[in-house]
Amino acid sequence: MSKIKPPMSGQELVAALRAGDTRLRVVDARFELSDPAFGRAAYAAGHVPGAVHLDLDDDLSGPKGVHGGRHPLPDLEELATKLGALGIGDEHSVVVYDHAGGMYAGRAVWLLRFAGHDDVRLLDGGLDAYLAAGGVLTTAEPGHARAAFSVMPRPEMVVDAEQVAAAIGSDDVVLLDARAPERYRGETEPLDPKAGHIPGALNRFFAANLQDGRFLTATELRKHLDLPAGVADGSKTVIAYCGSGVTGAHLVLALELAGYPGAKLYAGSWSDWSSRDLPVAVGAEGQGSGG
Repeated sequence: MSKIKPPMSGQELVAALRAGDTRLRVVDARFELSDPAFGRAAYAAGHVPGAVHLDLDDDLSGPKGVHGGRHPLPDLEELATKLGALGIGDEHSVVVYDHAGGMYAGRAVWLLRFAGHDDVRLLDGGLDAYLAAGGVLTTAEPGHARAAFSVMPRPEMVVDAEQVAAAIGSDDVVLLDARAPERYRGETEPLDPKAGHIPGALNRFFAANLQDGRFLTATELRKHLDLPAGVADGSKTVIAYCGSGVTGAHLVLALELAGYPGAKLYAGSWSDWSSRDLPVAVGAEGQGSGG
């Protein structure tokens, strides 16, 4: 897997669209957890010219079961078929945007890389940055020709509940919880059956990696993340999780931008963990400067 591409600025996207870059494919990943119909409605009301929409529930996740979390990973072959039908293929350079600091776009970026597509970037600052750079919206449906998207899965990018449970207490693993501090501490839990966090996890709230909707610089990210010794040289493995594998993917992206590649995503995250008979911790045991 190649080094992650830096986020694209609004100015870069506007310039690429004006230049008629035929390799460019734009993905609108807008979504709201509290209103699953929001994303498609927002897309229909106006989107970046040429953009296609990928829905968190319908496209970027698979069917829910007893375990596996609220947003289990989709079948990659089914995802490839959808992408190809939308005109996204191996030859394309993909940029993904949303309206929420990359919360949903980050999931899409991570997922495409997990499927083997490295030429994908997040739009830094999202739709607002594009509009501020002079971009315009359209309601026209894109007319991309069908393309071929090849799947080359990277199973090393994910871990499951059993692997996380086995890692608790290990000096070689750093668990990072991307949720808001109050959810990490177990003071509130609006979505999942239990409140709290995985024992030993450190709280690194994903939104704190942003300023005005854009990622902090690599230097600022490293200072903010304040990770234990051993992460930088690769002697410690980082596992990130959140509620359902969405903002956890965003945290993995932030780690890569900070110069910490190789972090793994616990895709089922807290919604999977809390559905099982597994240990739960509460309080601020790992809420350092990043949380």
